[in-house]
Amino acid sequence: MSDGYVLVIGAAGIDTKGHALAPLLPGTSNPGRIRSTSGGVARNISENLARLGQDVVLLSAIGDDPSGRRIRTRLEQVGVDTDFLMVSQKYRTAAYIALYDEQKALIHSLDDMRVMASITAQFIYRQRGLIHDADMVVMDSNLSAAAINSVMKQATAKNIPVVADPTSTSLAAKLIPHLKNLYMVTPNAAEAEVLTGGTVKTRGQAIKAAQKLVTKGIDIAVVTLAEKGVVYATSDTSGHVPALSTNVVDITGASDALSAAIIFALLNDFPVDEAVRLGAGAAFLTLQTEDSVVNDLTLDLLYDM
Repeated sequence: MSDGYVLVIGAAGIDTKGHALAPLLPGTSNPGRIRSTSGGVARNISENLARLGQDVVLLSAIGDDPSGRRIRTRLEQVGVDTDFLMVSQKYRTAAYIALYDEQKALIHSLDDMRVMASITAQFIYRQRGLIHDADMVVMDSNLSAAAINSVMKQATAKNIPVVADPTSTSLAAKLIPHLKNLYMVTPNAAEAEVLTGGTVKTRGQAIKAAQKLVTKGIDIAVVTLAEKGVVYATSDTSGHVPALSTNVVDITGASDALSAAIIFALLNDFPVDEAVRLGAGAAFLTLQTEDSVVNDLTLDLLYDM
């Protein structure tokens, strides 16, 4: 077990998800199910890591509102250190809304991440001691380019490994200047296209993209391919873990669970191929729950699959 802590930096918010029960009709109300959960890439990764037994500090921003208090309470219940959550008086807590059709395909989504403007480069610098003392830093791309630059500057100064989640195709490009200094990235196929400038439609193309990311300086590149599974590459090896067949309930948080399980495994000296298999298992379990994190997630549960 890793003795130190993982510092996770990025978004924490409330996810609201609407699932249509019949084909969607425009311009009118449609029957469906609506559910609200704690979410945000960094927050989800933090909770998954804590449930696996890892000490975690979350550096994020919330509003001074019921949503922010809900997020803090949930994190504290699972053991995440929330002492460094910034409470903004200017912005409300981040929010994400997703609409799924009756086939559970994502139709539209909106996010309000204005509160992330509170996490400035100067704020990161003031918290540099947290970075310097961490075993690993994990960040999502909801951070501004300036904040990402600050994280990377502080981490590389002390040789702290940094894992980055590209988060979305519109945000992934922020990572391009830092690929040579990142320890691991976990893009999906579309995000991998942004990071590499190539086409990623097939498993073979995904492996080539992962290998290309490694040539740019990344130690471990993991590319998720939804129902086609996960591919990965290092300077020594590459591979593919097929997706397990499942009845998908909700896709939200699956990639965050994958990242967290891989991070946990690597910190505890698991081989890369086994770490990725555990990550795929965590994603598989998350796809089967309406929550963004599996509430009973443990390492034993991953091995019992």
